[in-house]
Amino acid sequence: MTNPYNKDLDQNPANYQPLTPLTFLERAANVFPDQIAIIHGNLRQNYSELYQRSIKLASSLNKLGVKRGDTVSVLLPNTPAMLEAHYGVPMSGAILHSINTRLDANTISFQLNHAETKVFIVDSEYMALAQGALKNIDINPIIIEYNDIEYLGKKEKTESINYEEFISQGDDAFQWMMPENEWDAISINYTSGTTGDPRCRHASSWGLFASPRKCINYVDAQTFSISLDFTNVSL
Repeated sequence: MTNPYNKDLDQNPANYQPLTPLTFLERAANVFPDQIAIIHGNLRQNYSELYQRSIKLASSLNKLGVKRGDTVSVLLPNTPAMLEAHYGVPMSGAILHSINTRLDANTISFQLNHAETKVFIVDSEYMALAQGALKNIDINPIIIEYNDIEYLGKKEKTESINYEEFISQGDDAFQWMMPENEWDAISINYTSGTTGDPRCRHASSWGLFASPRKCINYVDAQTFSISLDFTNVSL
């Protein structure tokens, strides 16, 4: 028997929106546009700037041919580009694959091959490691090099696209992509592979939306509990 309460109640844009952590940045840019979002050396970037750069990264990736379900891998330390990738890559519809910078070239090669990486964003500090990994893969990803202003060490000369030039080609008015379904993958990660080939796991848009909210609720609960304790003491 068909459930009468489900009749004519299919999902549509008026009653359903997939949950995604991308909306956190969108809201921050709308509500707190001038608040500092990134501090990196002498660089200061507010939420509005981070949001716009993430949109332009997504737009540039789409112009490059990246489509929904493609993998964009990054070999980056904790830099502004890493944060931009966490928003800009899924905004393009692609899946973010963040690589541990401590891995060896062979392990990275396995991950790139398995993920079928289409675009590989690499910090100049780790370009030599990336080049070693690229020698042993069956695919030919597009290489984009990010030059960290705080890195003053040796840099390898390679055939790559400059990250800042790449972002500058993006469209400020690009309509970034929401997930089609909140269960869709937004990122993948791999185990270190210490006892065999690395194993892949993926995170859904819903999962990464729900996790920080759980943390917020936990902190609120702890704060409330502490507040009660202090109130009892003061009485």
